[in-house]
Amino acid sequence: MKPAPFTYHAPTTTDEAVALLAEWGDEAKVLAGGQSLVPMLALRLAAFGHLVDLRRVEELRGIERRADGAVRIGAATTQAAVERSEEIRAAVPLLALATPLIGHFQIRSRGTVGGSLAHADAAAEYPAVALTLDAELEAVSPRGRRTLPAADFLTGMWSTALAEDELLTALTIRPWDGRCGFAVEEFARRRGDFAIAGAAVALRVGTDGHIDRCAIGLFGLGPTASRARTAEAQLIGADPVEVSPDDIGGAATEDLESVPSDLHGSARYRTRVGAAMVARAWRRAVQEALHA
Repeated sequence: MKPAPFTYHAPTTTDEAVALLAEWGDEAKVLAGGQSLVPMLALRLAAFGHLVDLRRVEELRGIERRADGAVRIGAATTQAAVERSEEIRAAVPLLALATPLIGHFQIRSRGTVGGSLAHADAAAEYPAVALTLDAELEAVSPRGRRTLPAADFLTGMWSTALAEDELLTALTIRPWDGRCGFAVEEFARRRGDFAIAGAAVALRVGTDGHIDRCAIGLFGLGPTASRARTAEAQLIGADPVEVSPDDIGGAATEDLESVPSDLHGSARYRTRVGAAMVARAWRRAVQEALHA
């Protein structure tokens, strides 16, 4: 099939892009890398009168380490650029670990950070990582700029807190310090497929040898990525050597609601896979933290 007819726009600045979104409202759709949107248009699962292509907006690209240590990633930065970045590997290892799991290298060469976040697929890696690391997302509209915590940005399946005339411009992540461990694990039918279930784990071990910071993100297990906050709270102050990974996996997934059930697996199956992914990621993260 072919997409429904649309008018194509190729702005060169953020202000131009925002003006187009403001002018056309819900008739307009931002085109970032197009790796998710274009197939939906081709199958006519979505249709828009105007497409606003960000490919020529150079100011939306780039990875920057700021004076306060935070890492700012432009929304139009490709996933391949993130994968190649030594800055990301050093400062945000969880993002570096997640990136190779996204599709195939051809996908990552066009797919963008902002495109993945704004698409808000429940099985996608970047929304889960952003949520796990308490990232902040920058957006601009005719009313000005604002910053949204990742926890407030993701509102549901394929939906975010962005207004119709608002453009996602950047992702900012503050690196963790100290003895930290990070891991991402996911299960898919084939490498490059969307995850049936996955987990992102970050933890820090204090000077006394006990966990003083912990975050567990889940994806593929609900309408959007989520945090296992009850399990996280239980882990603060624990000795990582004495914690059972299988128990953590069970605790992280026991309170899940609206787990999808489809041809790839029942809700019960996905929950069991999710628990196994949490356990696997926990083991790897603990090992890294203890040897840091």
